[in-house]
Amino acid sequence: MSKLTTATKRLLLGRPFRSDTLGHTLLPKRIALPVFASDALSSVAYAPEEVFLVLSTAGLSAYVYAPWVGLATAAVMIVVVASYRQNVHAYPSGGGDYEVATTNLGPTAGLTVGSALLVDYVLTVAVSMSSAASNIGSAVPFVAEHKVLFAVAAIVLLTAVNLRGIRESGIAFAIPTYAFIVGMIFMLGWGLFRIYVLGDNIKAESAGFELHGENSHLYGIAFAFLIARAFSSGCAALTGVEAISNGVPAFRKPKSRNAATTLLMLGGISILLLLGIILLAQKLGIVYAQDPRTQLGGAPDSYQQKTLIAQIAHSVFSDFPVAFFFITVVTALILVLAANTAFNGFPVLGSVLAQDRFLPRQLHTRGDRLAFSNGILFLAGAAIAFVVLFGAEVTKLIQLYIVGVFVSFVLSQTGMIRHWTRHLRTETDPAERSRMMRSRVINAIGLTMTAIVLVIVLVTKFLAGAWIAIVTMTAIFVLMRLIRKHYDTVAKELADTEWDGVLPSRTHSIVLVSKLHMPTMRALAYARATRPDTLEAITVNVDEPDTRALVREWEKSDVTVPLKVVESPYREVTKPVLDYVKRVRKDAPRDVVTVFIPEYVVGHWWEQILHNQSALRLKGRLLFEPGVMVTSVPWQLMSSERAKREGWEDAPGAIRRGYQDK
Repeated sequence: MSKLTTATKRLLLGRPFRSDTLGHTLLPKRIALPVFASDALSSVAYAPEEVFLVLSTAGLSAYVYAPWVGLATAAVMIVVVASYRQNVHAYPSGGGDYEVATTNLGPTAGLTVGSALLVDYVLTVAVSMSSAASNIGSAVPFVAEHKVLFAVAAIVLLTAVNLRGIRESGIAFAIPTYAFIVGMIFMLGWGLFRIYVLGDNIKAESAGFELHGENSHLYGIAFAFLIARAFSSGCAALTGVEAISNGVPAFRKPKSRNAATTLLMLGGISILLLLGIILLAQKLGIVYAQDPRTQLGGAPDSYQQKTLIAQIAHSVFSDFPVAFFFITVVTALILVLAANTAFNGFPVLGSVLAQDRFLPRQLHTRGDRLAFSNGILFLAGAAIAFVVLFGAEVTKLIQLYIVGVFVSFVLSQTGMIRHWTRHLRTETDPAERSRMMRSRVINAIGLTMTAIVLVIVLVTKFLAGAWIAIVTMTAIFVLMRLIRKHYDTVAKELADTEWDGVLPSRTHSIVLVSKLHMPTMRALAYARATRPDTLEAITVNVDEPDTRALVREWEKSDVTVPLKVVESPYREVTKPVLDYVKRVRKDAPRDVVTVFIPEYVVGHWWEQILHNQSALRLKGRLLFEPGVMVTSVPWQLMSSERAKREGWEDAPGAIRRGYQDK
């Protein structure tokens, strides 16, 4: 079984990498773009769609504001990209917003950013996969009927790819990402060319439908609230921008410059696609409804509403269905791959938080392929939980989505302003001071705009589901504080305890016996070799005939170690042994008691079930007893020897016992 497990692991993940080959896994800009920018690029597939969905509640007349919402979103993106270019130059170590906030605002602010980003990364995966299921469902009805299953399967597949290592995942994702960029630019360019140059009167399949708004007579404050909510939904396009600042260590040298360049390319492409989709969707007369069955008038009963991208592609390439399917496939792929941004950002952030003792230390170390495997697996599990809980519905999930990222934006920009202010106090070079003052202005503008967006998001989306994200962030924040408190308590306990150097006055060794066979004889021999002051064997009387037979056999043997029988009226094994050990400790408190437990080393997983269960329970309880040492004395069965000859890397339980091959 172990051989099969190892072979499967190697087939899925590949051979392990040596630690000194980490430099070979670093990314050039052409690979870093699809790895870190796929989230922000893919958001153009659902952010414009959400804008139209929100505006649809006020009827078709509200669609006229869609381009203005898009321009406002693009303005925020320009400022955020410019601000984060300052971040990657100032903090290239990979801590990103967490490091910026912690260094300049204190650990509480840093931990707030950390909890916000952890939640945002999980939701990035959940939203991207759910949106991918919706897009593929526009062309494949089976997927539309089984969105949850598709999204979960896609998360599992993406997890396996990322476990193979960051460079391999980047190469695998480069082609689909660039195909999406080229396909979208060609679709938008050709559609606008046909409308403005050729004068073609192309319309979407939904252009002739009536839209019955749920609140078609909104005005004043209510209408302004609707526009603000549409803007907050459009700002989902900004998610993923922060991932590059967290992933700077994954870039090739010069790391910060390459990261800043990639960030600039990301911003330019995302803005182009976002505005292009909104403009073309409006020109094609697309009518997009939250509930097509009740809101769309004139639509046939069998009408299946396609996604915004699918409707645009269907209209622009009405005479070329291959192009329509190409756009549908690459859009779905980029949405699946968008989660890869989170799969690279979450584990790195988790490693930094674990290094600071806010998360379990297992998240800090890299796996076989030099990826943070534990962080990848944790992210996948959390994302699957959200997908299943919300039924892979993008509209439900997106309400939770951007709260975390804008919390991190605001605190990060605040921290950067303090960073530049602190450095300006000591900097004397005029050119450098001028650069710092310019950077501070950029970050100040970024703080102002992201703070406004955060307020809008909280006001417009709190009751719609954003409260769930806030509660989750708060819970993670508290949990991380408790983890840090535990680690600090343990460290203080170990630091305050001084070794007095006093050796135990005597050693009392106990060998547990169930039968007089070779494992018992080996345990007795090993215990005798340790030269204890007192050596005895004990057996627990759970079956009277068996115990009597053991005593008779013991007396007839040449074993000189005395055998004591411990009574067990309730046929237990663990409690009588514990009580006996406690009595020995009570009679001689300064003695160290060593319990020797014979144990089988087996070669098959099912043999582990048949053996060693009592030994495992005993060890688990004895480890909590002060002044008691527990020693396992292994006896290799034939199956373990055969497994070793057949080339197994280790037998079941061997790693725990320390018998694995090196």
